[in-house]
Amino acid sequence: MSHHDGMADSGTPAPPRQWPHPAWAWFTVAALMVAYTSSFIDRQILTLLVEPIRADLTITDTQFSLLAGIAFSLFYTVMGVPLARLADRGSRRWIIFWGIVVWSVMTVACGLANSFWALFAARIGVGVGEAALSPAAYSMISDYFPARRRARALAVYSMAPYLGAGLALMIGGAAIDAIAQAGAMRLPLVGELAPWQQTFVLVGAPGLLIAALFLIVREPPRQGLVKAGVHTGVLKYMWSRKSTFYVLIMAFSIFGMAGISYLAWAPAILIRQHGMTPGDVGFAYGAVLLAAATPGVLVGGWMTDWFANRGRTDAPVRVAIMALIASIPFAVAMPLMPSQTMAVAALAGFSFFAGVMNSLPATALQAVAPNQLRAQITAIYFLIGNLISLGLGPTIVAAISDNLLGGDSIGLSLSIVSGVTIMVASLLLTRALKPFRASVEEARAWQEPAAR
Repeated sequence: MSHHDGMADSGTPAPPRQWPHPAWAWFTVAALMVAYTSSFIDRQILTLLVEPIRADLTITDTQFSLLAGIAFSLFYTVMGVPLARLADRGSRRWIIFWGIVVWSVMTVACGLANSFWALFAARIGVGVGEAALSPAAYSMISDYFPARRRARALAVYSMAPYLGAGLALMIGGAAIDAIAQAGAMRLPLVGELAPWQQTFVLVGAPGLLIAALFLIVREPPRQGLVKAGVHTGVLKYMWSRKSTFYVLIMAFSIFGMAGISYLAWAPAILIRQHGMTPGDVGFAYGAVLLAAATPGVLVGGWMTDWFANRGRTDAPVRVAIMALIASIPFAVAMPLMPSQTMAVAALAGFSFFAGVMNSLPATALQAVAPNQLRAQITAIYFLIGNLISLGLGPTIVAAISDNLLGGDSIGLSLSIVSGVTIMVASLLLTRALKPFRASVEEARAWQEPAAR
């Protein structure tokens, strides 16, 4: 008899499984959240530096969109899968440590770039480094917290994109202005750095201090290892349970189209329809992300644990459906609002419920993924989700506005696309409830020591 199924060889029950000390667990979550926030600032800062980069490197809008988009996201999503395989087999702590080192050094390299291709290569490096973080982080957090407390821990980690994007928008703009007033700077060995280059160096360098936190973080023991069915490979495993995995992934990805379209087009709507300046929009949207979306993430985690502790095995999917349905009126109304105040208020309402949704895909997938496949299933979700949400969302909104609505009706188009995609996502999740409950039962059977 193997010791995995909860029985010692002598036939006496094994002692109950030990979870790491909560203090270590929360220290790890905090370190991971700081790393994730920093990664988002490093990722977003480029979008605030459009004009000086274009002027200095004499590049077109299309070239800039390649720097902001494909250079980062293609390598971020594709490299996630092999790095997740390493995370499922080896030390997640070291994978995260080296990931932070790589993206921080590459962000500094963005600041030393003096041509389009040098900047393009550095952006690829940022994407590859950041790909190491989330799949390994979700897997680690799931080994630090038992299922009934896991959603809150994942929610704290998942606040980071909103903190990072909000801080980048609110503080980034001010920091860039201050650096711009100070003018160019001469450094030994490097030569003269323009203000936009100094900005990259300034946001990239502290990452090395954050990486040092992972010399203190401990690698948790793996919980819920599975013997059967896993060795056929992750895609086969997911396909054999496709009514759970693929329906969840499609639903969350289709909702992502609405979320990403909002990030892409809401600023343009506030500028075009309500006459706000880019600086005002940055501050307003940054404030919305910090004040509405960030608490939403915590509410989502708290509600999921609340339902789970009352015996609802489908808690994350159930909370996701509630959040989706509640978000629809705000998503549809925001672009159609007559005044700036009402538009920003509706944006805050939608951002709150999008925040509630934020940690739920990870929580749901971690609940039904065997330990050896956790990071890989997360990475596959990121790959599919980013292809659908980033690849289709903003472009469909623009295409419908240009081709069906006679141009310049981006607001109406955003309203239609977000309303339809959120409805479809909530219907898909409703279909996933029953198979998800069955998968959770299956997962419980191999995660808990067998009672004899």
